[in-house]
Amino acid sequence: MTSSPFASPEDVAARLASVGYLADEDLATAIFLAFALGRPLLLEGAPGVGKTEVARALAAALGRQPVRLQCYEGLDAAAALYEWNHARQLVAARGGEGELYSDEFLIERPLLKAVRDPGGVVLLVDEIDRADDAFEALLLEFLSDFQISIPERGTVAAAHPVPVVLTSNRTRELHDALRRRCLYHFIGYPDATREAAILRLRHPGLAEAAAERLVAAVAAVRTLPIGKRPGISETIDWAAGAAALAAGGVAWPEALRRSLGLLVKDEEDLETLSRADILRELA
Repeated sequence: MTSSPFASPEDVAARLASVGYLADEDLATAIFLAFALGRPLLLEGAPGVGKTEVARALAAALGRQPVRLQCYEGLDAAAALYEWNHARQLVAARGGEGELYSDEFLIERPLLKAVRDPGGVVLLVDEIDRADDAFEALLLEFLSDFQISIPERGTVAAAHPVPVVLTSNRTRELHDALRRRCLYHFIGYPDATREAAILRLRHPGLAEAAAERLVAAVAAVRTLPIGKRPGISETIDWAAGAAALAAGGVAWPEALRRSLGLLVKDEEDLETLSRADILRELA
């Protein structure tokens, strides 16, 4: 067991709500256990369901700095750990200056920054499924002891376990070794009640009835045979776009129709949606 900043899952939910993130009971419990056991938290789910926002909300709730490592194919150790500023080192060497491997020439990348920050951080390893096998192995080693070996300087270790949130959109399978190291949680689409509450939180001026009708429409859209089902972020964007048009005098159902590009992001999906009767139900 490690020292946790949270007293209970309910404490997690309350503190996240105070910074604008509404976590359900299962997610709040997963976060509580991840902190209590000192385990990285692996979040999987469709794009737009709020995985990345969990790390940002945790940082805000704990008063810590969020550090993000965005993963991509070909991500290597230099981009994730640290690099030496070779150009400045060369200039210093020519000028006969002192130590060439001091902090002056060290470029911190996200993982080194996470272990060196004395105030504590929340580390977000975003879209780990986009990275390749070699980086996944490197990350697993880092998560084992939260330390980094710099040949010219020695080992840099974190004073305490670093809170880590990993996200995956499931574009590829992660290795079992990484999954075993983490506490796993799948974030699905929220139920209508919670999505309406999220919508009202982000758009306080939105009437409760309007929020419920809009959420019902989004839920219906997710049942259609479209390529990418909209997530919570698209629901929020759609409401904001429609509200902006409505403020200019456009009727609400028409404002929703005109702002559909905020909800779905594919031409074929838009055509599928235009043939449905969903928007008529909002009139």
